[in-house]
Amino acid sequence: MRNNVYIALIHYPILGREGQIISTAITNLDIHDIARSSRTYNIKNYYIVSNLPAQQQIVKNVLKYWTEGFGKEYNPNRHDALSIVRLKPYLEDVIEEIEQKEGKKPKLIFTSAKIRERTKTFKEISQILFENDEPHLILFGTGWGMPEEIRLICDYELEPIRGNAEFNHLSVRAAVAITLDRLFGEK
Repeated sequence: MRNNVYIALIHYPILGREGQIISTAITNLDIHDIARSSRTYNIKNYYIVSNLPAQQQIVKNVLKYWTEGFGKEYNPNRHDALSIVRLKPYLEDVIEEIEQKEGKKPKLIFTSAKIRERTKTFKEISQILFENDEPHLILFGTGWGMPEEIRLICDYELEPIRGNAEFNHLSVRAAVAITLDRLFGEK
């Protein structure tokens, strides 16, 4: 796998239950578990996107403890995983930072639990990621999903993860892990 794939967990803008734009809360588990999955599949950086200063402070505290504090010595594996986490207030800031690092804007990949018309399969997206040297940013939503304004700026839409049941409401941690494995796991 190329080392030019990034992921972002979007906490703003996100759809609320009634379809309104909201900011969602960051969970400690999402910080740790998604970082571990990202590191396992050689993701270059895992971005957490939140516009709320109090939520940003939570991320900063967790990262400081595990990358600078006692946690760094106590659990080097956790330090390693969390070393790829970056915090940004807006998606535009993530895109800009990746463009500065890579010399070109990343191709954006939209994920959703909803079935949509123009989705690409995991196999198709995996092939694009392996055969293309452009940077790619895979977007994951929280709350009730990412708004249409984000979908419209994306280059690709990934098919949803479907289980063998009518119920389809995975945690974002599980969705990220499954997605990364389907795209980059052993073939």
